[in-house]
Amino acid sequence: MDAAILFSDILVIPDALGQKVDFVKGEGPKLDVLDVTQGLKGLDRSGMHQKLAPIYTAVRALKAELAAHIALVGFAGAPWTVATYMVEGGASREYHKIRSWAYERPDEFAVLIDLLVDVTAEYLLKQVENGAEVIQLFDSWAGILPPAEFRRWSIAPNREITRRLKQKYPDVLVIGFPKGAGLLYREFATETGVDAVSLDQTVPLDWAAGELQPLCAVQGNLDNLLLVSGGRAMEDAVRDILDKLGDGPLVFNLGHGILPQTPVDHVQRLGELVKG
Repeated sequence: MDAAILFSDILVIPDALGQKVDFVKGEGPKLDVLDVTQGLKGLDRSGMHQKLAPIYTAVRALKAELAAHIALVGFAGAPWTVATYMVEGGASREYHKIRSWAYERPDEFAVLIDLLVDVTAEYLLKQVENGAEVIQLFDSWAGILPPAEFRRWSIAPNREITRRLKQKYPDVLVIGFPKGAGLLYREFATETGVDAVSLDQTVPLDWAAGELQPLCAVQGNLDNLLLVSGGRAMEDAVRDILDKLGDGPLVFNLGHGILPQTPVDHVQRLGELVKG
């Protein structure tokens, strides 16, 4: 591999702000729901870095172990996506609570997003200070937003975090992942200032080559279930990505996170194909 990423769950941020976060076997994350009528009551950023200190230690230790040619990627959830969990109390199908809050009382909702911009930027700057060379921002639920709200709640916060990172560390590279953004990927790439965009598996390769690669690097976008399946289906898909995106700036990767049941030998075969 050409890079390593220290995966730390995106919900470390609400946890560090004092919101109770649990992981329930077979169900996933469960949070004490942020009461939208109470605003930010109960959230406290004063002890945030103390709570996040083990992550900074791990980044520093990992950087010391990596060979010089392997980049270390830092990681955080983007404000909109983190907010969905804080307001909904976990994963959701329709995101009624957060969408209603954002639509009906946008100025009030913006206070939460602004807080998450502040603390996420601080969190990522600490990761860079401890050895991360690249930062990836996961906006996993950006795709549920209509265009106007996408611009306000995904593009604008990602742009501000990227600006703060580059203001202090001009050489740090930023990858944005607005999963499910569709045609809005192009606007995200032009408006946020990121150096690369991660593509989910639904993004057409020809379109990405023509519309996105002239603007920035692209990362992706093999379906993670194809990596689980392996065999000819996976190999054909890998070659298709390399054929259509390989002449431009490309970080070969999956279209979303690797699945726990993925056979290691399939990952090895994937590496051989890409390197070959």
